[in-house]
Amino acid sequence: MQLSKTEEQLMQYLWKLEKAFMKELLDAYPEPKPATTTVATLLKRMIGKGFVDYKTYGKSREYFPTVKKEDYFSKHVNGLIKTFFNDSASQFASFFTRKTDLSKEELEELKSIIDQEIKNK
Repeated sequence: MQLSKTEEQLMQYLWKLEKAFMKELLDAYPEPKPATTTVATLLKRMIGKGFVDYKTYGKSREYFPTVKKEDYFSKHVNGLIKTFFNDSASQFASFFTRKTDLSKEELEELKSIIDQEIKNK
């Protein structure tokens, strides 16, 4: 299951905070802040999708992510590779390195990461 853009934005704040009450989530948003009811609706949908859960303290709820950021984006990237690059990581890497504005240093760093992964295999 996937998150909408607005759910993903809220999830980013929740991943950063690790756990948060409604007020803390609202404080994380830039101005103009969304209505409390909007954030509550997003949280309800995200709980239904299994991305968020909460603990109750009296009348307050403390929300926390149930999916790690790395796991979510790993599935997201793998889906992109499958859908747009014929399930070919090398086609994706070729596109990524040619069509993004990476500096020589960033490309060298990527090369180093790949070389290290090759050694680990």
